[in-house]
Amino acid sequence: MKKVVFLLVLSISVSLVYSSPKDIGKFVNSSNKMMDSIVSTNKKDKEKSNKINSKKTFKMDFSKRDLPKSEKEFKTLWHTPPTSQGSTSTCWSFSTSSFIESEIKRLNAKEIKISEMYNVYWEYVEKTKAFVNLRGNMNFSEGSQSNAVIRVLMEHGCLPESEYEGKTSTCTFHEHGVMHNEIESYLQNIKKTNAWDESAVINTVMSIMNHYMGVPPATVNFEGKSLTPGQYMRNIAGINPEDYVNIFSMMQAPYYTKTEYDVPDNWWHSNDYYNVPLDDFMNSLKVNIENGYSMFIAGDVSEAGIDGNEDVALIPSFDIPSEYIDENARQFRYSNGSTTDDHGVHIVGYDKRKDGYWFLIKDSGSSGFNGLSKGYYYFHEDYIKLKITYFMVHKSAVQNLLKKFAN
Repeated sequence: MKKVVFLLVLSISVSLVYSSPKDIGKFVNSSNKMMDSIVSTNKKDKEKSNKINSKKTFKMDFSKRDLPKSEKEFKTLWHTPPTSQGSTSTCWSFSTSSFIESEIKRLNAKEIKISEMYNVYWEYVEKTKAFVNLRGNMNFSEGSQSNAVIRVLMEHGCLPESEYEGKTSTCTFHEHGVMHNEIESYLQNIKKTNAWDESAVINTVMSIMNHYMGVPPATVNFEGKSLTPGQYMRNIAGINPEDYVNIFSMMQAPYYTKTEYDVPDNWWHSNDYYNVPLDDFMNSLKVNIENGYSMFIAGDVSEAGIDGNEDVALIPSFDIPSEYIDENARQFRYSNGSTTDDHGVHIVGYDKRKDGYWFLIKDSGSSGFNGLSKGYYYFHEDYIKLKITYFMVHKSAVQNLLKKFAN
């Protein structure tokens, strides 16, 4: 009798395995309608965009999947409407700023749109200082990390976007290619000539940014009072930058220790990343969003299962079946370079569906505006489990994790 029952259970299990959907892929023409719109006024960029779009890309065939269709299907937390970062590589500022805006609302019931470009301006200044001090031996790109916004808040405060938009009146979208190239060319000449006068170099870089972005105001008027950006952050926005932590999950460092996130955009080698086991990482994400905490997340977005035209990010079975996604699969992809630090976005909602847990993602990148839900993605939990490297959240949300750390 036991043998018959065992064979019956085995038969049912095998049947269920083989009845599970098997994903397939296909070659599709690359397209990014939003980016085409952004660069349409720049001939050189348009030619580059068209060249990219002429290539075929191997993507998952989403037609066999029952996917979320609208951001309205999700339980959402308050957030400002999606904003395009243009053709800049400043997702780190847009996504972290969006996260801080949601925190201002959660903590103080105020709806404030802060200036992303104010963060970018002062991050360029910090990078310039480092370039001089390190004699040019550093990564000087447009990219950075969520920690950079926290550093800017600590040192320079914040401004409402209405006070500093960070672009000229003739620009519809943010575009930093020309500005960055000019700064980079100037700095390389400094390196070549050994003209390491920090004050002079910083002033020159600021003058370049002032031309392209405008000069950030030293004060802001609020209800008849003149406030510095630091006073505005503390007294009006009500944000304490020291309250925010980064939760990381990789096998390469001992769990429950702080570690460095070793990627080029962490150019100042911050080691303020709390490393936790993957189960803790995923459980915390879900508990936090359900408890009203939105989060910044960062990771890899160059996969066959992510598509802005479909508004979704998931892991197809031909990559790795869901049941095999664990810390080993995650670390393997990070160690071999197939998981990289591509992009930062903002988790603003969730939905529990029959095929798993889905997160609503607010995205400033161009691909996020190509689908029906402009400025949003729907991330399946498997995608985050495999490809998202860390998240930032208010420390009160993760006290149960932080108490496991020695200091």
